[in-house]
Amino acid sequence: MTRKQRRLTLIGSAGAVLAIALTLILIALRSEIVFFQSPTEITQNGVAPGQRIRLGGLVEEGSVVRSDNAEVSFRVTDTTNTVAVTYKGILPDLFREGQGVVTEGVVGSDGVFVADSVLAKHDENYIPKEVAEALKAQGHWQGEEGNAN
Repeated sequence: MTRKQRRLTLIGSAGAVLAIALTLILIALRSEIVFFQSPTEITQNGVAPGQRIRLGGLVEEGSVVRSDNAEVSFRVTDTTNTVAVTYKGILPDLFREGQGVVTEGVVGSDGVFVADSVLAKHDENYIPKEVAEALKAQGHWQGEEGNAN
């Protein structure tokens, strides 16, 4: 075997090993590689208390309650299920009822989601497909065909 053939064989073998390793990693993390979970997914999958996740959906109308110590409680919905959320801190400027939101934190033993970060979305174009379809079915969709801009 010539020097060039050995080098090519070594590079090919290393590439194959890396491809197999990457495939195994992606298979193992398949359920963990999500941007966020909807309230329905959390309700159906039964997230264990203390497990760190991202929760995404719409802030339910009339659910925002602010306390004196910068603590806010609200409910996140995907129009099918709702999850109660508490957050202590300053909310983003775009946070409001009926707006898309992604929160990151843990589910408490009482079933309330304790968020340590809140990200507000600026419009409904970034809502997951399932939530957008549910909003369209209920006549609440404000997406592309609902904008008069």
